[in-house]
Amino acid sequence: MSTTNTSGRRKTAVARIYLGAGSGNITVNGKDYKEYFPTLPLQYIVTQSLNVAESLANFDVKVNVQGGGVKGQAEAVRLAIAKALVELDPEVKPALRAKGLVTRDDRMVERKKPGRRKARRRFQFSKR
Repeated sequence: MSTTNTSGRRKTAVARIYLGAGSGNITVNGKDYKEYFPTLPLQYIVTQSLNVAESLANFDVKVNVQGGGVKGQAEAVRLAIAKALVELDPEVKPALRAKGLVTRDDRMVERKKPGRRKARRRFQFSKR
């Protein structure tokens, strides 16, 4: 198997990954992924695509991620890994698709509108 480069996005986070044959090391911005994503739910999100494809120990993943918050970054990494796995082995796509890991979640924060306090919240009405 060769190496592949892909990117994943979620909210404002962008993850670029380099996936190649290896022993299961995942490096995020120069750190081990367990150090970069300290909580177990975030670590689970990062490794979810590899677990579903049953290839956690077969690949090394190097990730550059920026923007957004930690959850958005973790989900961007998950999408990028899923896309790379599909690129290397199209046989795993149905399993990843069944878990919803190949679809980009395009929900973004709605912009603030003029004359409003937030995107939809109005200023407090004063009768007098």
